[in-house]
Amino acid sequence: MQNNITRDDIAEFIHDEFGLTKKDCNLLVNDIVDEIIDGLNKKKIVKIHNFGTFKLKRKNSRIGRNPKTKENVIIEPRNVITFIPSRKLLKKLNEQQSI
Repeated sequence: MQNNITRDDIAEFIHDEFGLTKKDCNLLVNDIVDEIIDGLNKKKIVKIHNFGTFKLKRKNSRIGRNPKTKENVIIEPRNVITFIPSRKLLKKLNEQQSI
């Protein structure tokens, strides 16, 4: 069982399903990922109908602890991406798990 799906895996699937050239499939996948990144940078939110919503959130700096050394360290402020699946995607996932 494969845990990660790469851009090449997605491009290969598109190639197999639709018969486009592998180069065009790779370009398509890269363009989609770039559009999601651009949307997050510009609007902080990207909604994909029947799939879900990506949100860019800012986390403030905070004090964390190294679990091995128990030493306190400052975690710098950073951006994080959250994903909220659509109801339709959740329904499909739950149907597949009950099989």
